[in-house]
Amino acid sequence: MYATTTTMTAPLFGLRREIDRLFEDTFRGPAARNEWTPAVDIYETDAELKLSVELPGITPENVDVSTVDGILTIQGERVDERKEGEDGQYYLLERSYGSFVRRFQLPQGVDSEKVLASFENGVLQVHIPKAVLPKPKKIQVTAGSDVSGSTQHAIGRGESGKDSRKMAAVAR
Repeated sequence: MYATTTTMTAPLFGLRREIDRLFEDTFRGPAARNEWTPAVDIYETDAELKLSVELPGITPENVDVSTVDGILTIQGERVDERKEGEDGQYYLLERSYGSFVRRFQLPQGVDSEKVLASFENGVLQVHIPKAVLPKPKKIQVTAGSDVSGSTQHAIGRGESGKDSRKMAAVAR
């Protein structure tokens, strides 16, 4: 009895979903009718940021990944596989088709020039390496008498005291 109930109501659920979709499309406007939003997970390690984007039914040729001015853009299109005039009848349509665009502001400290993307089993993986930050350089501090010692060293190379004073003034 349970299977019969499910089978009998399946067309009604499809009709209800189609009516809901028509209302949604009416209020969202014509520009949004063929758009959908893929799910994204963002993960951070010590070395990189990683985005995993679910794109089932899409080929890598239909996906573009780019970075401009610190913004990562992922865009593409999933083509509707249904054919008009095909034998048979759909009872439930839940998959979305059309184009999509996702944009993400990249944080400071990442190297947007070295972004890598790979596609496998309907999941796009985007790897954004963190930039190598310059390491602090230790500068040795010397006593004031050591600075005058370098002037005497210059005099020792055959320069006059007058020339070494000019060089010391220029160095300051």
